[in-house]
Amino acid sequence: MDDREIVELYWARSENAISETADKYGRFCHYIAYNILHSDEDSEECVNDTYLAAWNAMPDLRPRKLSAFLGRVTRNLALHRWERYHAEKRGSGAVPLALEELRECVPASDKADRVVEDLVLAEVFNRFLASLPKEKRKIFMRRYWYLCPIAEIAEDLSLSESSVKMSLLRARNELKTLLEKEGIDI
Repeated sequence: MDDREIVELYWARSENAISETADKYGRFCHYIAYNILHSDEDSEECVNDTYLAAWNAMPDLRPRKLSAFLGRVTRNLALHRWERYHAEKRGSGAVPLALEELRECVPASDKADRVVEDLVLAEVFNRFLASLPKEKRKIFMRRYWYLCPIAEIAEDLSLSESSVKMSLLRARNELKTLLEKEGIDI
């Protein structure tokens, strides 16, 4: 079943929407959640929460790309769950390390007062990603969107860990330069 048909099932309030979503995107959502939570049980709960969030959002929203919508929801839910679990243990593990790497070149968001700035930042960020060669973009997205460990990225792409680290460092530096050029304070 294609994405348009699945979205139509949500709009029709058919319970088949959940099973079709699970069949097509269950593994994808679990992968995202597991990279953050490192627990099958927590990841499954997060994926189920994603289905509920999709069910609740669909009457008002028709996502243009269902996979991106579900991925974003799953990632946000997993990050919130991770933050709750690690509130006392700040600074340990792969998730804070990956987020700290990006924090060096991306400004922090202060909720409502940054809405316009965040939209500009998103547009610049999309242009930056589009400008990257395919392999470099894969490395960047796997690390900072999917929060994959560097070792996993290196193994999957048949690269050394040092070349993945160097690619990430150069990409972050390019992003920082672009943001500064665009007048976005870091």
